[in-house]
Amino acid sequence: MAPTRRFYEWRFDAVIPSLQSEGLVLAEVNGCLGLITLNRPQALNALSLAMIRDMTALLSAWADDPRIQAVAVLGAGREGKPAAFCAGGDIRFFHQAALAGDDALDAFFTEEYALNHLIHQFPKPYIALMDGVVMGGGMGISQGAKLRVLTEHSKLAMPETNIGLFPDVGGGWFLSRCPGHSGEWLALTGQAIGAGDAIELGLGDVFVKSGELPAIIDGLRTGVQDSAEHVVATVMERADLAPVAEHWASRALINRHFKAESVQALFASLEADTDPWARQTLATLRKRSPLMMAVTLEQIRRARGMSLADDLRMERDLVHRCFHLRPGAASETVEGIRALAVDKDHAPKWNPATIDGVRREDVEAFFQSPWTVAGHPLRALA
Repeated sequence: MAPTRRFYEWRFDAVIPSLQSEGLVLAEVNGCLGLITLNRPQALNALSLAMIRDMTALLSAWADDPRIQAVAVLGAGREGKPAAFCAGGDIRFFHQAALAGDDALDAFFTEEYALNHLIHQFPKPYIALMDGVVMGGGMGISQGAKLRVLTEHSKLAMPETNIGLFPDVGGGWFLSRCPGHSGEWLALTGQAIGAGDAIELGLGDVFVKSGELPAIIDGLRTGVQDSAEHVVATVMERADLAPVAEHWASRALINRHFKAESVQALFASLEADTDPWARQTLATLRKRSPLMMAVTLEQIRRARGMSLADDLRMERDLVHRCFHLRPGAASETVEGIRALAVDKDHAPKWNPATIDGVRREDVEAFFQSPWTVAGHPLRALA
C-alpha cells in the first residue's frame, strides 16, 4: 500500500485551491478524500465571509475533480474546552456591518446560502462530524451532508429568534420536514437538542462516542482512503447505538400546541395548559422577539411546500428585510445581537414588545422580495 500512499501525497497541491481566510479553514487531501477543518476554535468555529468563500472554493473544485471522491468536514477544538463543530455566523460582524452600512453583510448571506445549496447538491459523499455545538450556520453546512455524524456532546439548535432573526441557512426547508410540528417548535423556541432527538427528528444520521472521534479523524487523515466507500466505512465501523431522545417524549405536546395557526394562538394554547412543559415553553417564547417569531412561523409554513432553492431565495429576501426594513439600530436583529453579544445585558427591547402588538402587515412585509426574479442574488440556484 505504500506506493499508493506516496502517489496520493505527490498530488496534494494539485487539488487544493488557494484559500483566503488566513488559516481559518484548513484543507487536506488524503487519497480520494478532501478534508476541511474549520479552524477558528476561539470563536467556536463561527463562520466569517472569508471562511465561506474558502469552503465554496474547495467544494467547487472538488466536485469537478475525479481524484476526489468524498469530503469530510470537522471543527477544530481547544484542549480542555467543550467541542464545537460550528456555532454559526459571526454575529458581531453582522452588528458592526449593519450599523456601518457595509456591503459585505449582503455578500455574507448571499454567499452563505449559495454554499448551503452547494452542500445539499454536492455530487459526492459529504460527511459532517458534528461534535459539540452545531448552531445556525453550523446547521447550514451540515444538514446537506450525506452522512451527519453525532456524538454525546452534539448540541444542535437554530436559536435565531433569540437575536431577532429567523432560522435561515435553509432552516425553513430542513425544519419544516421534521416530523409533525417539531420544526415549528425548534424554530420558535431555539431549543437545543442532543444526538438522540436529532436522529429521531431527521437532523442526524449516525451516532459515535466522542472517544472514537480521534481514531476516526486519524483514519480519515492518514489511513489509506482509496474509495468513497472506504471513507464512509472509516466512520461507520465505529458507529454505536444512539442515546435515548430526551425531548421525544414531549412530541404529543409539541404537536398539540405548535400546530397553532398563529403565534397568538400558540400562546393562548400554552397558557391554557398547566403541564410543566407548556409552562416552561411559554416562558422561553416570552423572551423571543414577538415579530420574528411570527415571521418564523410563516417561514416554516411556507417552506413546507417549497424546494430548497426557493426556500433559500425566500430566506435571502427575509434576511434583507431584517436589516433594511428598519435600518441600523432600529432593526430587531441588530437589537437582539446587541443584547446578547455586544452589551451582553440580555435585555433586548423588542418592537413590538408583545405578540399582541404584531400586525399581519408587519409580517407580510418581510416576504416581499426587494428583487425581481431575474435580479435575485440567488437566481442561479436550481
